[in-house]
Amino acid sequence: MYDWCVRPDCGAVVLFSGTVRDHADHRTQVTELEYEAYESQVESRLAAIAEEIRVRWPDVGRIALVHRIGVLGLGESSVVVAVSAPHRPAAFEAARFGIDSLKATTPIWKREVWEGGEDWGLASQDITDVEAFGERPGAGSASC
Repeated sequence: MYDWCVRPDCGAVVLFSGTVRDHADHRTQVTELEYEAYESQVESRLAAIAEEIRVRWPDVGRIALVHRIGVLGLGESSVVVAVSAPHRPAAFEAARFGIDSLKATTPIWKREVWEGGEDWGLASQDITDVEAFGERPGAGSASC
């Protein structure tokens, strides 16, 4: 994904990788995670995130958004967001928006396995529309 995002007109590539860690809220010694997704909805929402990134940061070059499904072990990447742009501020901001909006707008569920049990993740949230996530730059009230 990183190599694909590199372009001659873009001097910055930001890559975020979320990895499986050994703990979660109130759960220690996590050994694996399993992700399930409503795939047709995820694909359309990832496309909507990329479109919204282009609206908010028009100079962005390439955008890659990937979330894995299935069983993942410790240290494996579960989600990766990569964005290229001519300059680092837009690349960082767009990548941050990419991961934050992906987490808030895509129907992906996580099952955690830890010493002594397994269950679905505790950090669930309501799913929102991409356009409603966060405030667009320049939006809001004007100040003097």
